[in-house]
Amino acid sequence: MTENHSLKLAQRLALAVPALLLGGAYISQYGFGLYPCEMCWWQRWPHFAALGFATLSFFAPSKALLPKTMLTALAAIAVIISGLIGGFHAGVEYDWWEGITGCATTIQDTGGNALDAIMNAPLVRCDVSPWDFMGVSLAGWNFLISVSVGLIILGLLARVKGKQA
Repeated sequence: MTENHSLKLAQRLALAVPALLLGGAYISQYGFGLYPCEMCWWQRWPHFAALGFATLSFFAPSKALLPKTMLTALAAIAVIISGLIGGFHAGVEYDWWEGITGCATTIQDTGGNALDAIMNAPLVRCDVSPWDFMGVSLAGWNFLISVSVGLIILGLLARVKGKQA
């Protein structure tokens, strides 16, 4: 695999994986009613940052202050951070340790009675997995996917030599 091919693949992964994971989170939220807790939101923020860094890496000029490889590496680090937060969250869901936050709820402002809005808001617990696949929660899948792909991206970038990128 050539150096240029390694960089392009790393950039594509750095853009696609956070986009797909965020897309899945929003589909599960709005399509299936799996509202995010506070720790779920914590996992989304680094993915948003990764999308920004990855997008910038495609448009950075060759002699930019932050070259394509650095922007892609920052995206990979953000993806890994999201995964590590997901790993911590999964540990809370599996009762391996206690969380550091209370449960969260999302109150929809419908323009009606505020008390009714509060009473009808879904309670979202951070210590209970609302859904799992093969015994792994959404936070656990974020951990597995994000940390793995983030390390793959960094490995691809290690093949790129010099400041040509």
